[in-house]
Amino acid sequence: MPSFHTAKRVPYTPIQMYELVADVEKYPEFVPLCESLRVRRRTQSGEGVVILVADMSVGYKSIRETFTTRVTLDRPRLRIDVEYIDGPFRFLENRWKFLSAEDGASDVDFHIAYEFRNFALGMLMGAMFDRAFRKFTNAFEDRARHVYG
Repeated sequence: MPSFHTAKRVPYTPIQMYELVADVEKYPEFVPLCESLRVRRRTQSGEGVVILVADMSVGYKSIRETFTTRVTLDRPRLRIDVEYIDGPFRFLENRWKFLSAEDGASDVDFHIAYEFRNFALGMLMGAMFDRAFRKFTNAFEDRARHVYG
């Protein structure tokens, strides 16, 4: 099963990076391959925890796919977990953690594992997804620079 993991130190606080990643409605503006994102439902689940159900449409050239996920925004623990609900995958799991580092910086830990339901689609989109995931943390760091200066 394809997976990707990276940890990167950025010159922004864990709260700043958490808020940036938690603002999922803005993803079409800067996340690679993301063409649209629609939050279907938003519910409060305990102190500081919000659960979203969202549809994300991704595309590359003539290929377009939409999938649905449950996103747990856990602000007290500075963690975001994404679980697959429906779409072209057999499996999709994504996790973000935001850890304090020295001098007000943070370590952003990003992990994603996925498997396409259809072998042919997996062969076609797999390499493209892998390249896009490798650009994710850079896209969020660029966004932080744009938002926070």
